[in-house]
Amino acid sequence: MIQFRIQPDSEIPASTQLFNQIQFAIASGQYPPAYKLPSTRALAMQTGLHRNTISKVYRQLEEEGFVESLAGSGIYVRAQGHEGGGKLQSPILKQYPQAYKVVQQAVDELLSQGCSLNQSREIFLAEIDWRLRCSARVLVTAPTQDIGAGELMVHELEESLKIPVQLVAMEELAAVLNQTSSATVVTHRYFIGEVEAIAAPKAVRVIPLDIQDYAKEYNQFKNLPKDSCLAIVSLSPGWLRAAEVIIHGLRGDEILVMTSQPKDAYKLQAMVKRAQVIFCTDKPSFAAVQAAIQVVHEDIIRPPKLMCGDNFIGSNSINLLKRELGLG
Repeated sequence: MIQFRIQPDSEIPASTQLFNQIQFAIASGQYPPAYKLPSTRALAMQTGLHRNTISKVYRQLEEEGFVESLAGSGIYVRAQGHEGGGKLQSPILKQYPQAYKVVQQAVDELLSQGCSLNQSREIFLAEIDWRLRCSARVLVTAPTQDIGAGELMVHELEESLKIPVQLVAMEELAAVLNQTSSATVVTHRYFIGEVEAIAAPKAVRVIPLDIQDYAKEYNQFKNLPKDSCLAIVSLSPGWLRAAEVIIHGLRGDEILVMTSQPKDAYKLQAMVKRAQVIFCTDKPSFAAVQAAIQVVHEDIIRPPKLMCGDNFIGSNSINLLKRELGLG
């Protein structure tokens, strides 16, 4: 075992002395790649330094790329240069064997643009840190008049991302952003212009989401018999207005279109008595329609056909958001 000696009367701080000695041991090959460094306790007994000081030195060595920490195992010397790929065969690299090649290509590109290795490292760490901080707080925003669209987005995002998502009315967004140093704001693409104007002065990232196109459902609506009654239920009043316009463009006055939000129990009961088909954009609306049918089932000769959309947010938007937040 190498003996490290600290000179207490030196002008050089004790932590710097230890850092330099370990760095030299690695550079000279006394500590070869994949060598496990002494525990903080063992090194404290040898040098007389506090274990917190040694932990600080180990963190600095890791930040400089000389060692890496493997959870539950210890601190190991990293291979320098390209022998063994400049890395330890840690579990994460075994799980993603192509990861190093991707990073290596990115670093090579940065170097070709004139960045130094330290600058390249700072760029990587800044981006990773940014994504970690942004994913720590995800805000969904929508206007108060269409807060139902926000509720739908929150419900589906929490289910898909497995992280907490906060709903903020667009009118309150500026005040909320004044109280946070980092966040990602998510909104329907229809509202993106207004949201970006609010978020830009705060240097906060805004990601637009695309809503399902419901092409399959609209094709079915095209084939409804003339004089049919189609009912549509959604948490989003804005989506209901848009759907009415689209269906009118498809069928004109050939069919009757009724719309409602799930909270309007009186209107829902009228729908289930009158409509041949009821389409719900979301599961809460579907549940409300089922409840309305149970209330008036004795008055219904033929129950309406119920349809429910699988998702309110498009799958491509979910996948994009996962990548942007570093969640998949």
